[in-house]
Amino acid sequence: MKTTLQPGVASSVSFEVDRERTIDFMGEAARVYATPMLVRDIEVACRNLLLKHLDPGEDSVGTRVEIDHVGATLLGMSVELTVRVAAVDGRAVQFEVEGRDAVEPIVRGRHARFVVDVAKTAQRLAAKAQKAKTLAG
Repeated sequence: MKTTLQPGVASSVSFEVDRERTIDFMGEAARVYATPMLVRDIEVACRNLLLKHLDPGEDSVGTRVEIDHVGATLLGMSVELTVRVAAVDGRAVQFEVEGRDAVEPIVRGRHARFVVDVAKTAQRLAAKAQKAKTLAG
């Protein structure tokens, strides 16, 4: 990790809530931003911020998401998510998250990510896959 990764570093992303980001179980008139898609967008925003402060061969994985989804955003509305590094403890990075649409706040919370060495992680996952294959018989 680079020394530029410090508490207070922040980034904002804006996008339109498209059909793929919405729920469908309440009918067309009630298509709103789905919480699982909001979580995905938060993870992507945090990862993209981190990538600017990581060394070659490093990436990050999510380890915790804690949000309050406090406002419904309609299909076609714009959203702005702001993610801010709250703490860095070794390879563990904590983020504060907030987001809003054109009308109101929609989310607040925290997200944690862990910086990993991509090659070492691939080796560890390959070993786990081999172990799972052996256990499956």
